[in-house]
Amino acid sequence: MEARMEKLVQIKGTLEEIGGLIPDILRAAVGLEHHFQAVSTGTGGETGSEVTSSPQKPKQEQDGDDEGRDGGGGGDGDGEGEGEGEGEKALRMDWASCYVPYHDEDAHFGHDGPGVVGVADGVGGFRRYCKDAGAFARGLMTSALAQVVAMEPGTPVCPYALLERAYDETVESGAPGASTAVILSLAGDVLKWAYIGDSGFAVLRGGKVVECSVPQQEHFNAPYYLRRGGGKSITEVKASEMRVRNGDVVVAGTDGLFDNMSDADLEKIVQIGTALGFSSRTMADVIGGAAFEMSRCTGKDSPFAVESWKQERVERHRYGGKADDITVVVARIL
Repeated sequence: MEARMEKLVQIKGTLEEIGGLIPDILRAAVGLEHHFQAVSTGTGGETGSEVTSSPQKPKQEQDGDDEGRDGGGGGDGDGEGEGEGEGEKALRMDWASCYVPYHDEDAHFGHDGPGVVGVADGVGGFRRYCKDAGAFARGLMTSALAQVVAMEPGTPVCPYALLERAYDETVESGAPGASTAVILSLAGDVLKWAYIGDSGFAVLRGGKVVECSVPQQEHFNAPYYLRRGGGKSITEVKASEMRVRNGDVVVAGTDGLFDNMSDADLEKIVQIGTALGFSSRTMADVIGGAAFEMSRCTGKDSPFAVESWKQERVERHRYGGKADDITVVVARIL
């Protein structure tokens, strides 16, 4: 089984190549403005010109893509009764990721065996205090992955306990900075999660969001975070679970994704991508590319901009998108 972490993956392609994956029908559906034509690669500064994504999956995972297309999870309901009968195949995660760096302070990991994925986002406000504001985020994900790899096969993963141990080890390591985080695991037909701050997730069934995280913030643009010698206690981590079924799509990401993409737009992309037979890899690339375009958009307000107008205490209201690191992990339940 394959375990991967963001810093170990290969460069997949330029943003223009990712932009070429976005069909015109999808651009029209979410109101994109073809910003890839206006963004040149290698422009310098802090704008990421390349997308880091997962390496090509082995053959058995590619075969699973066909299974996902045949067994889409449309309709309503709580998922009970699916995959539970005698002789039914066990559910698994078919996951892939896309990373568009800006400050390069995000980190993520995944492990196919136990079906675990995680995302962390270094808090940018700590750039003034340390040279590497992404160190704590990388520490969390490195520790979490190492723990998962060390587990006996078949051992269920508790995201809260995994994040708690990763936090303790990262604090002990002396890593600077601070981080938000989310970890999700699949055990049988139960999806479990634990998160803190505004790294989060959404579960889509039949192309509709049926469950999602709620950002934890002190106030607008000030998320809860974990750090050494401050921040929030690990007890502030939100943890829960739900039943899932074949065909559900789980999207996890940092605030660079969710600040730039509304639930409605995410639903449209997943609906169109599912209809077109996108693999998890292509779905992650397209969602990441669309979020990047939105982050540079001037003709449409992002969720981040909309929320700024709702907050009376915001000194400067925002327009358009929000430039940030963007991490997207797509896990289809098959």
